[in-house]
Amino acid sequence: MYQIKKLIVCLDHTEMDVTLVKFASFIAKINQTKKIYFTNVIRNLQMPKDILKEFPNLVENMVDERKGQMQAVVEKHFDKSHEVELTYVVKEGQLSKKILKLAHEKSADMILVGRKTTLAGSGVVSQRLARRASCSLTIIPETITAPKVDKILVPIDFSDYSKDALEEAIMIAERNGKHVEIVCQNVFSVPSGYHLTGKSYDEFAEIMKSNSEVNYKKFIRKIDTKDVNITPIYTVDNNDDPVEDIINMAKELKVDSIVIGAKGRTAATALFIGSIAERLIQLNEQFPLVVTRPKGKNAGILDYILEI
Repeated sequence: MYQIKKLIVCLDHTEMDVTLVKFASFIAKINQTKKIYFTNVIRNLQMPKDILKEFPNLVENMVDERKGQMQAVVEKHFDKSHEVELTYVVKEGQLSKKILKLAHEKSADMILVGRKTTLAGSGVVSQRLARRASCSLTIIPETITAPKVDKILVPIDFSDYSKDALEEAIMIAERNGKHVEIVCQNVFSVPSGYHLTGKSYDEFAEIMKSNSEVNYKKFIRKIDTKDVNITPIYTVDNNDDPVEDIINMAKELKVDSIVIGAKGRTAATALFIGSIAERLIQLNEQFPLVVTRPKGKNAGILDYILEI
């Protein structure tokens, strides 16, 4: 998994900016990040010509004021114990579109955004970013106030995308001490025709679990675990909703974050097919969520998307 050398942090001039700045500092320290772009998108900076004629520097002053506000928050809450270049960017227009374009222009490795449910402010459309960004995405719920990584949940389906997610979690764990635990959750389903084999549901569930255990052993052998504590867990999907199984497991284990691959391929499991990662983004309101994607994965279609 590549390191996060360039990070875009989406601020919106609300109280959640403090949390995002703290997470940006945490991410930068882990990855030895070189550049951070603290970004604020203002929906409309257009002024009537008569107003601009009377106050020719109004827009420029508004932009400078917003940059100053961001800088004040960063200077108060960002740990500068490691060398990193900080830049303040103010854009005008649609939030997700401007952030996607900035990430493309700066060749960003990750976008950091907040997820709001009750706080004031527009926030950022994280689902749209997850679908279209050409880099990884970290989403912080408004209920979280500071970074913590004692326990990380990584949903896996044994694909390359799962491998990316687990390697990211291993890097986070390795750089935060040997006490950090990673739990790999594989959600598997029992095929509808199981009864044709003469086996009961529970018997065939055990067969599917054994198959997942074999696949996990093959999967983990390809990964440098760096002696990090990794525990596999196998969950049978009884309600045809693997996202609910993931969230319930995260709650049961009281994890500090979830790391998941953006897409994936699977045979016996349901993870990552269609909109699973997207639904996790939509339904998860409690845990910081890292959605990993190999850098540049969507770059081929990004120019077209940005024109929509």
